[in-house]
Amino acid sequence: MPPSPDMPLSGLTVLDMSQFLSGPYCSLRLLDLGARVIKLEKPETGDLARHLYLSDTEMGGDSTIFHAINRGKESLAVDLKNSEDRAFVRHLICQSDVVIQNFRPGVIERLGFDYETLKQDHPGLVYCSISGYGEEGPWVARPGQDLLAQARSGLMWLNGDEGHGPVPFGLAVADMLAGANACQGILAALVRRGIKGGGMHVQTSLLEGLIDFQFEVMTTYLNDGKRLPKRSEFRSAHAYLSAPYGVYPATDGFLAIAMTPLGKLQDLLELPALTPYRDDPSSWFSARDDIKRLIAARIETKCIAEWLAILEPADIWCSKVMDWQELLDSEGFQVLDLLQDVHRGDELSLQTTRCPIRLNGIRPGNNLAAPRVGEHSRQIREEFAQ
Repeated sequence: MPPSPDMPLSGLTVLDMSQFLSGPYCSLRLLDLGARVIKLEKPETGDLARHLYLSDTEMGGDSTIFHAINRGKESLAVDLKNSEDRAFVRHLICQSDVVIQNFRPGVIERLGFDYETLKQDHPGLVYCSISGYGEEGPWVARPGQDLLAQARSGLMWLNGDEGHGPVPFGLAVADMLAGANACQGILAALVRRGIKGGGMHVQTSLLEGLIDFQFEVMTTYLNDGKRLPKRSEFRSAHAYLSAPYGVYPATDGFLAIAMTPLGKLQDLLELPALTPYRDDPSSWFSARDDIKRLIAARIETKCIAEWLAILEPADIWCSKVMDWQELLDSEGFQVLDLLQDVHRGDELSLQTTRCPIRLNGIRPGNNLAAPRVGEHSRQIREEFAQ
C-alpha cells in the first residue's frame, strides 16, 4: 500500500544517505507524511543498523530495529568509492527534493556531496546534516553515539535516585530527538522553498537535541543561581519537583502520583503523619524524601484498584504504572490504532508501530516492510537514468 497522493509530502523525493537511527528516523517521518524515501546503502552489507540487535530476534536476516525505522523505504545499493556510482548519485540528487546525511565530519566533503558543492547544480535542494556535537569545536571528531551524547549533555543526572550516580535513559533518546528536530527543520525549509524559492542547509546534532530536551530544567538552573538539581533520595521521578511527585509500590504493582496539593492527598490517604507538612509548601521541597517515605508506607497497604477508586474521583493525578503488555491490552491504547503489520515480497511479515500524527483525523498508513539491501537498485537506476 503506497502513500496516498493526498498526503502533504506526496510527490517529494527524499534521498537518505544516513544510517543507524537519527537520519533514518527523520526520513521515516517524512515517508509517513507521503514522501518517497530512497535509502542509499553499501552493496551487500547495507546500513550498519541491519545488524544492530536489541535481542537475538532477526527478521529476514536483519534486526528488528532496522525494520522498525526503515519500513516502506526503497533501497539503492551504491559504492561511493566507485566513480560511476558517485556520478549516478549526483544525478539522482539533482532530481531529489531532500538529502539527509549523518556521515562523520569531513567525509561528506571528501565524497563531494556536501551542501556547498551540491547547491551549485541544485539551488532548490533542502539538505540536512545530522552530527554528534555540531560541526566545529573540540568534540567534532568524537563518536556521535547516543549513550556518549547523553553522557556529555548532563541528562543522566536527572534520572534515578540521588545516590545512584548518573542514570542513562533506556532508549536512544539523542538519536530520536535529533531525527525529530531534523524533520522539523526540513519541513520548515520546504515551506520556505514553496514561498520564496531556493533550498536550505538544515543542521542539527544529538547534543543539541538533548539540550533542547532539557529546556525547562536547564532554564531553571541558569536563572536560579546555577544550583545543580538534587534528585530525591527516595523514589525520585523528577530532579526538581516536590513531594508527592513519584512512583510508589502498592500490593500488586506501582502507582504514579503527579503534582498534587499535599493537604488534599493527606485527607484521601487518611495519613495524619503528613500534618506537619500539610500547609507548608516549602517543606514539600525541603522534606521531600521524608514526605515520600510516609506516602510510600501508606500506598503499600492497598492494591492499585483500591487506590485509584479513592484518588481518581477526587481528581488526583495518578496512574497505574503499566508494562508493555498491559498497555497493549488497554482500550486507551487500542483506540489509537498505533500498531500495524508490514510485509515484504519475500513473505517477510512483522508488526511494528505507525505514524504518531493524524491528518484530517486519519493516521497515515503504509504496510511495506523495510527493503532488502539494494532491492530497488535496478528500478531506481532505470527510472533516473535520464
